[in-house]
Amino acid sequence: MKTIKTLKSLLLGMALVSPLAQAEILAMLNYESKPNVTPRREGIAIIDVDPGSKNFSKIITDIPLPPDLVGHHIFYNKDASKAYFTSLGSNPLQVMDMKKYPYRLKTIAVPDCQVGEDVAFSKDNKTWYLTCMGSSNVMVGDAQTDKAVKTIAASETKSASTFISYPHGIGLQDDIDRIVVTSTVRPSDLGAPGETVTVIEASSGKVLSTHKLSDKPSPSGVSPVEAVFLPGANPATVYVNNMFGGTMWAGVWDQDSKELKFREIYDFNPIKQGVPLEIYFNHDHNRMFVTTANPGALNVFDISQPTQPKLLKSIPTAGGAHHVVFSPDEHYAFVQNSFLNLPKMDDGSISVIDLVKMEKTASIDTLKEQGFNPNCIVMLPEWHHDDAH
Repeated sequence: MKTIKTLKSLLLGMALVSPLAQAEILAMLNYESKPNVTPRREGIAIIDVDPGSKNFSKIITDIPLPPDLVGHHIFYNKDASKAYFTSLGSNPLQVMDMKKYPYRLKTIAVPDCQVGEDVAFSKDNKTWYLTCMGSSNVMVGDAQTDKAVKTIAASETKSASTFISYPHGIGLQDDIDRIVVTSTVRPSDLGAPGETVTVIEASSGKVLSTHKLSDKPSPSGVSPVEAVFLPGANPATVYVNNMFGGTMWAGVWDQDSKELKFREIYDFNPIKQGVPLEIYFNHDHNRMFVTTANPGALNVFDISQPTQPKLLKSIPTAGGAHHVVFSPDEHYAFVQNSFLNLPKMDDGSISVIDLVKMEKTASIDTLKEQGFNPNCIVMLPEWHHDDAH
């Protein structure tokens, strides 16, 4: 309770209306101290990332967070009216109302969840799904009241043919009533890497099937990490990155069998890019952007044929390339370079990528120079400036 009261008082500072209203492209990042830096610090920073702004790279707002939170990811709901924060330490899930000033974080009670990772939202914005890597389950919540309503779990034993184990990534496709979650790694030490994804019926929470995403003998340790459905694809198609295997797989919906059929569609190893992580698409859904953390790159694919991605350019960023946001006109991509504070993947910068020139044009080192690593980056909602008055 003391932690929540502290958060509420600290987040009062986020309602700095005048500076926010002047900037053109504002990104929100949660950050933490680099390894072995004491005293340990965590916080939320709003940074002007517009290369043409006089405030470029400056922190507009900086809000301290409790040092035991280990803030991880930030997810907006469907209308960006709320931001959900997952954490690896205390309080696995918190929510911030983006339309109420001053901003305040509210803890959502998810007692069955340990190590909150990714969040997905139903198309009607009424339900959220949270993967819990430390407790090997998926929490289902009411997105209106933000109360947990169900726990989805299945046996973790290797003898079970269908199981949920150390889930991280989650993809939801309402039109086929399916959720895909990845089996990634044991969060305590990144050990016991998985090699599967599990398919769940979204409406019932029934665990339907588990699929191996490797052609190597088990245990292959390829560690599927993210699962993302391509919006508007027909048939429905989900992309999955194998973090340790360095490959991408696709699951394509088979209408007759009502199943997703999985196969490998890209191998990053020949281009010497390792640890593929996040997957994004442009507005027209004919381009896919994939980050690789080691040595660090933004990979741009033509996906005019969704299961035959064509690499257009691999753009070097910095070690730990992880989450990406885009300017509203898609001229720029902003890549957050830090992955779990791991060696060679903890640069701490934000790379500015010109998507017209297909090259890195600047580096925002603001947090890095202060001894911090950003863990996630999202854009402030476009309507934020109007509502700030």
